Amino acid sequence: MSIAPQESPQPHSPAPDANTPRIDTVDPAEVARFSAIAAEWWDPAGKFRPLHKFNPVRLGFVRERVVAHFGLDGSSMRPFEGMRFLDIGCGGGLLTEPMCRLGATITGADASEKNIATASVHAAEQGLGIDYRATTAEALAEAGERFDVILNMEVIEHVADRDAFLDCCAQMLKPGGIMFVATLNRTLKALGLAVIGAEYILGWLPRGTHDWSKFVTPNEMKRGLSAAGLNIAEIAGISYNPLLDSWSLGRDTGVNYMVLATKPDAG
Repeated sequence: MSIAPQESPQPHSPAPDANTPRIDTVDPAEVARFSAIAAEWWDPAGKFRPLHKFNPVRLGFVRERVVAHFGLDGSSMRPFEGMRFLDIGCGGGLLTEPMCRLGATITGADASEKNIATASVHAAEQGLGIDYRATTAEALAEAGERFDVILNMEVIEHVADRDAFLDCCAQMLKPGGIMFVATLNRTLKALGLAVIGAEYILGWLPRGTHDWSKFVTPNEMKRGLSAAGLNIAEIAGISYNPLLDSWSLGRDTGVNYMVLATKPDAG
């Protein structure tokens, strides 16, 4: 495992009371599904081809919004220097590695040990110091971990308890920090394109990758983030152009969308 330079140790939260039910947001079936294809994360023509195509849009959105929110130097090659990031549900590290290259001290967390093994080996091959951990959002929150930026991308539709997961993530966000959430809208359009089309007709993703009933509408996302103490700064749709075989930002949130949420400053 490659270890990145760390901030000063964060104070740990008190141990949970023995009588307090432990939160568990992990869905074992979802972890097993992605573990089974972990070795293919970095194959741009493999089962994760859609994410490789999708990645430039996600990266551009994150870079521009982080630079604007924190008043960073957008012309710098490493504008995130000195900032602590968390990529929760990082998979093979497709977003984690670019954030590291942009200067962030980043922790990549995933409940699948196979995903973390794949991500760690690839980062080491690239000479990147990334703190990869096979762990969960609730375990990180209980340990008192705190981050300036949290990337919560294409994860929430796979967890067992959406609101508890968002609450754990919000706990880890420093006052004034920001979180990005990307997911799929629970619409008939998304059912047709993201499930039936992508999985069963085009074969872009393994069948069963998504459960349409677990997709999240923007209103549900707003309620969940608000309940966790975060404010919605922006919601952007992401659309696929089959003629250009490319993705772009826009207003259409009918299938894919990204949310930028902020945590109020202390006091």
